[in-house]
Amino acid sequence: MRGTDETSGSLFSYVDLEERIPPRHPLRKIRQVVNDALASLDAEFEALYTDFGRPSIPPERLIRASLLQILFSIRSERQLMEQLNYNLMFRWFVGLGIDDQVWVPTVFTKNRDRLLTTEMSRKVMAAILAHREVAPLLSDEHFSVDGTLVKAWASMKSFQPKAEASPPDDDGPGDPPAPDTTPETEPSDSPAETDPMPRNSHRRRNAEVDFKGEKRSNATHVSATDPDARLYKKSPGTGAMLCFIGHALMENRSGLVVQGDLTQADGHAERKAALDMIHRHSPGSTRQLTLAADKGYDASGFVSDLRQACVTPHVAQKSRYSAIDGRTTRHEGYALSQKHRKRIEEPFGWAKTVGGMAQTLYRGVERVRSRFILTMAANNLARLPRLLTA
Repeated sequence: MRGTDETSGSLFSYVDLEERIPPRHPLRKIRQVVNDALASLDAEFEALYTDFGRPSIPPERLIRASLLQILFSIRSERQLMEQLNYNLMFRWFVGLGIDDQVWVPTVFTKNRDRLLTTEMSRKVMAAILAHREVAPLLSDEHFSVDGTLVKAWASMKSFQPKAEASPPDDDGPGDPPAPDTTPETEPSDSPAETDPMPRNSHRRRNAEVDFKGEKRSNATHVSATDPDARLYKKSPGTGAMLCFIGHALMENRSGLVVQGDLTQADGHAERKAALDMIHRHSPGSTRQLTLAADKGYDASGFVSDLRQACVTPHVAQKSRYSAIDGRTTRHEGYALSQKHRKRIEEPFGWAKTVGGMAQTLYRGVERVRSRFILTMAANNLARLPRLLTA
């Protein structure tokens, strides 16, 4: 018998949101870990808010919504709020009831900028890694480090010469006109009705720009869109672009990122960030740690700093003038570290294809850094369901 295609609206729904999510859905385990991690940060949240005024978006829901945006590649807060309005699974993950009002996108953005600073993103990542089910997956002795370019939200047309100081005899914005300046007199003849309408003299928004033959560098030019972005190229022969450098410290047992950072792009940023992350993760450690890295970290100063910090530098050797000698390469652990260090490209690839970090939507190194660290935390969450069931 053929069924009828008739729509009948129902006044009430008797199915709970919890029952609508499949029992083996990966988000169930992710939500459990996130809720436990956020519960451990309750004192941190309490210190950020006052006891009076208008209630803000609950920080737990704001962080869950931000993680959801990264996990499902939602490109904007406006689209996130739109999907929260009709996607029951998203409402369940964030903690909204089926009849709860969704936030205004601009209100969500302002609350997010106040809460998700670099320090808070690091605390969220640390709380997830300290979870009772996640901590046994981590190695506390063997690590790998690497960096990746994050394209800035600024075009090459915005990379303009720096404004030079005006000569002292120039008129300022509030100075009177010069003595030889004569005031303009109004024309006596009014324009004829048949004269063409005057055109606007301002430049088009997306004007054509020819950079050929022009020498540009970070010393003489700066981006008008994002002054923190730097012109940088990954290797000789490749094109330069306005970007930042994202850094990650990965433990070698399960391949989870334990520290993240983002800095301005320059030739020494990767090695400096590597030292900062290893000291931040294991401050004052007296255990013999190992740190694997590619050839870009093979510098005598970096290697000596690692040895002084009681860290064995398992850095890939350059073909010439390498700072790594037989004291390190003769051990079997060096070959294992070189094998495992390549897994750090997986979080970078996930962050750029799924997490939206191929080109950041944020401006300013602080905002981009906090988003990059939160994206690394989301990458860990995406891998947890499979790791915990293995």
